[in-house]
Amino acid sequence: MNVLDLIQMQGMLFLMIIIGAVLRKRGVIDEHGKRCLTDLCVNIVIPCNIIKSFLIELDPSVLRACGVLLVVATGLQLLCLVLNRVLFNRYEGAQKKVLQYCTIVSAGGFLGNPVTEGIYGSMGLLYTSIFLIPMRVIMWSVGTSYFVAEDTDRKKVLKNIATHPCLVAVYVGMALMIFQVKLPLLITGTIGGIASCNTALIMFIIGSIMSDVDIRTIANATTIKFSIFRLVLLPALAFALCTMGGLDSVATGVAVLLTGMPAGSTAAIFAARYESDPQFATKCVVFSTLLSMVTLPIWGYIVGG
Repeated sequence: MNVLDLIQMQGMLFLMIIIGAVLRKRGVIDEHGKRCLTDLCVNIVIPCNIIKSFLIELDPSVLRACGVLLVVATGLQLLCLVLNRVLFNRYEGAQKKVLQYCTIVSAGGFLGNPVTEGIYGSMGLLYTSIFLIPMRVIMWSVGTSYFVAEDTDRKKVLKNIATHPCLVAVYVGMALMIFQVKLPLLITGTIGGIASCNTALIMFIIGSIMSDVDIRTIANATTIKFSIFRLVLLPALAFALCTMGGLDSVATGVAVLLTGMPAGSTAAIFAARYESDPQFATKCVVFSTLLSMVTLPIWGYIVGG
């Protein structure tokens, strides 16, 4: 893996983000359009991208790596839940909720696929799909409870988890890989065509979100310290766990890069919906996203070196 290639890939993604910001500023992507793009990605494009990643020849070593990755991802999520009980107690209610949510939910669900696919190809996509399972489960259970604890309906939470399009795509993809189902070209071509829209659409969404924030106000003591925690300390821990687990370079790279992703944009959406300081949430998302343009290539070089 060449660090120059990583920087160029990050530059490509950043240019797409700028395009998204310009489209937002010019009104091509309005608030309704941003919501439509987000729904389109979550419900169709990302699931197709996930299914595409499972359309490979079954390999026992790949299955072992997937199992270890799942254990590492689950362990990291559980650790973050423990840290959330002690790290942010000095912050007032709304900001505490945002910081807790941003700790357990990264932008890996959106940004992870284009980054790992760009670096590792189809194998990177497969490992990404597996690694993100615990985060998606925690996101729709504990994550939402930070904002709506008093209204949490366990049956509804379980339904959201079981029927989330990205998780359904994992179920389908796993079945296709395990049973080595050969789909007709009509189906695989359609899935691949939709999946190819993934990177550009996601970068446009991130750009449209960033355009709504005054960049001069996003850097403060809290966003800086949180971003260091999110982008440096957590991926360092993931690197250590993967090394101890004996994972190959691709699986380790995927785990580290996904753990080192910026705060998830859904933090701002939940904060706005439940009146939990959406401005602060947006600043955490935007600042960590901008800083990740520097940290992700560095981590990519470290794990690939």
